[in-house]
Amino acid sequence: MPNTEITKTIQSNLSDTVPFSAQLNGVCTLPQWGLLLVSGEDAIPFLHGQLTNDIKLLQENSACLAGYCTPKGRLLTSMLAWKSAQQIYLQLPVALLPGFQKRLQMFIMRSKVTLQEQTGICSAIGIIGKTASAQLTDWFPVLPEAPYTSVSTAAGTLLRLADALTMPRYQWIAGTEQASLHWPVVFSRLNTLPSAAWDWTEIQAGIPHISIATQEKFVPQMINYELIGAVNFKKGCYPGQEIVARTHYLGKQKRRMALGQIAGSGAQSGMEVFAAGEPEQACGMIVNAQSNGAHASDCLIEIKTMYLAGPHTIQLASGEAVRWLPMPYPLPVPAESD
Repeated sequence: MPNTEITKTIQSNLSDTVPFSAQLNGVCTLPQWGLLLVSGEDAIPFLHGQLTNDIKLLQENSACLAGYCTPKGRLLTSMLAWKSAQQIYLQLPVALLPGFQKRLQMFIMRSKVTLQEQTGICSAIGIIGKTASAQLTDWFPVLPEAPYTSVSTAAGTLLRLADALTMPRYQWIAGTEQASLHWPVVFSRLNTLPSAAWDWTEIQAGIPHISIATQEKFVPQMINYELIGAVNFKKGCYPGQEIVARTHYLGKQKRRMALGQIAGSGAQSGMEVFAAGEPEQACGMIVNAQSNGAHASDCLIEIKTMYLAGPHTIQLASGEAVRWLPMPYPLPVPAESD
């Protein structure tokens, strides 16, 4: 959702032949995200009854991850939520926003809630790296110290998100006037990165995002939602809550999301993966994939946990093998069998 006048002239200086991990320090636009403002007297209790996380616990100057499920407990979208003056902002993939907004609208009924798409009214840029973030103090004298906290000034709101490979990451959200005033200076000072660089850091941080290709494919725990603080098992009802909670409390979670690397750039969200010698039945699915700048794709892959242990070769239908990489957070001990 970038300001178009600002981004028309932005050119990335990121090399196509050097791994992202060796050159990520700068700023990028984030057109892949849409923004929805939920306001009104009943906004917080309404969202509390719709999303996987406990929106009532969301404090001013803080953010959280959350999801929206079908009645069968399958995720329709993933999102980032933050609170500002008793209003809630929801950032989610721009391609999923219209359907999500339409679905939420159906359940408002007599509640005092207003949904307003902010894409284009408020924009976001991503800032990655210690040197780059240090340049923000002219606008934000005190930077958010912990992931999922924020600070606000006359220049907008600065959210700190989960670090990736020890790199601090921030989103700066600003209105059109603020962005036009401040962002040209930011882009003149910092290296300009492609939007794909942000997506790659999300994968490295182990943060999954639902796409059109993966809607209704995963129960939250299948993509580690409870491990990244995106689902609360103590809160009240929301669509699919009974199934999500039952899966958790019965301890029958036998699918997880792991970080892998696949040669080439052909890996895409929604592609199935297979155990070598078992081409007739998929054992997992790519949640998110992004070229890493070094002739390979780094991927978050949902898979049966039995295939994460032992000498299993996992591959795409076209034959490219998965090389497993360390996750940024520990996974529970895999189930012994499926």
